[in-house]
Amino acid sequence: MTTPFIEALKQRRTYYALGKEPVTSDARVRELVEQAVLHVPSSFNSQSARVVILLGDQHDQLWDLIKAELQKIVSPENFPATEEKINSAFRSGYGSLLFFEDLQVVEGLQQKFPAYSDKFPLWSLQSSGMLQLAIWTSLELEGWGASLQHYNPVIDHAVKQHWNIPASWQLISQMPFGKPLAQPGEKEFQPLSERVKYFK
Repeated sequence: MTTPFIEALKQRRTYYALGKEPVTSDARVRELVEQAVLHVPSSFNSQSARVVILLGDQHDQLWDLIKAELQKIVSPENFPATEEKINSAFRSGYGSLLFFEDLQVVEGLQQKFPAYSDKFPLWSLQSSGMLQLAIWTSLELEGWGASLQHYNPVIDHAVKQHWNIPASWQLISQMPFGKPLAQPGEKEFQPLSERVKYFK
């Protein structure tokens, strides 16, 4: 029997056609994020994940900032295509989530448990990945569409400066979300026989 959890994972997709019309209340978005932050596991219960929620004009400011930073490094002949992608797939949405990991927490664990020092950054990223999936799936269950983007480290300094983010927070990813305006394409899967080994 397929569980509701597996069904939710099946439904989660990447949406690039997003609209600004609200799907749920802002309070509901905040609730989903906060509950995921509370309950997603982390190594040694480190709770190193940090999330910034940007809605409305703050969301628009993020993608305008990203365009400004990219314009510094993208050639003039290629920038119009970059700008169009950002405007149509990300800025067009309702909000964005910024995922961070607090390196002060990670470094504290490295000092406290030196035998695992080289593992804590990896475990931190694993926990962040779980959080991103949990929030992404939760948003889609509510009717939102979302995608996961990685414009860091190009935008790191500008984002921290604009929103007064603590220096120890390391930007991991950006998740624009909005009302889905088109269905994603068919998803292709590699054979499970090449991806899963089963012994009994």
